[in-house]
Amino acid sequence: MKIELAAGFKDTQRLLELDVPEGTTVWEAVTIAIEANGFLADWREHPVDPSQVGVFGQRCKPDRVLQAGDRIELYRPLTADPKEVRRELAKLEREKRGSVV
Repeated sequence: MKIELAAGFKDTQRLLELDVPEGTTVWEAVTIAIEANGFLADWREHPVDPSQVGVFGQRCKPDRVLQAGDRIELYRPLTADPKEVRRELAKLEREKRGSVV
């Protein structure tokens, strides 16, 4: 069955189509992609974490059995705390409104 594997990093994205047997799990497909196809070979500084995977934008366990047409996504660690970013943006907006006369 055909599936896709997607990974995105700061300035680069990678998408690979794989043909895997029925009953393949998410992690088995990731392993196949890395070992057999060299997927992520250019990004060795980004280790793949089994707890940071999903299918179509929904996190899932690595032992989830894939369906034909699924797109596995490898998630990277956050570089900033989303709550802190929102606080900073709100602070900037308040300061901007306060300086308008």
